[in-house]
Amino acid sequence: MKVIHNTPAAPMPIGPYNQAVSIGNLLFVSGQIALNPGSGDLVLDNIEVETHRVLQNLQAILDASGSSLQQVLKATVFVKDMNMFSRINAVYGEYFKPEFAPARELVQVSELPKFVNLEISVIAELNSQV
Repeated sequence: MKVIHNTPAAPMPIGPYNQAVSIGNLLFVSGQIALNPGSGDLVLDNIEVETHRVLQNLQAILDASGSSLQQVLKATVFVKDMNMFSRINAVYGEYFKPEFAPARELVQVSELPKFVNLEISVIAELNSQV
């Protein structure tokens, strides 16, 4: 059975979607951008700060849904400028250590919602007790 997951610890959806949806033991987390969940403001100081905010939003949704960064199976990363790859990757590596890093693709796109530089979505395993 499909279950909807939303938490005020991450930005509420800006369109007709939910933060995450699960079925069975899989959690599908919608793409997150660098929105501050408290204020709704974009956090675009630099690509490192933006990446931290995106990953913090993902982590909040995972935690609230009964999962974790360690249980992420697949990440999809969209960037506006492939030249930012190494800077994004450095921050990404602080959250996803080699011993549990998920499969991933990183794709350059022409634009993203609210004209941000980065969006990340994930698929994760849920804790068995959820």
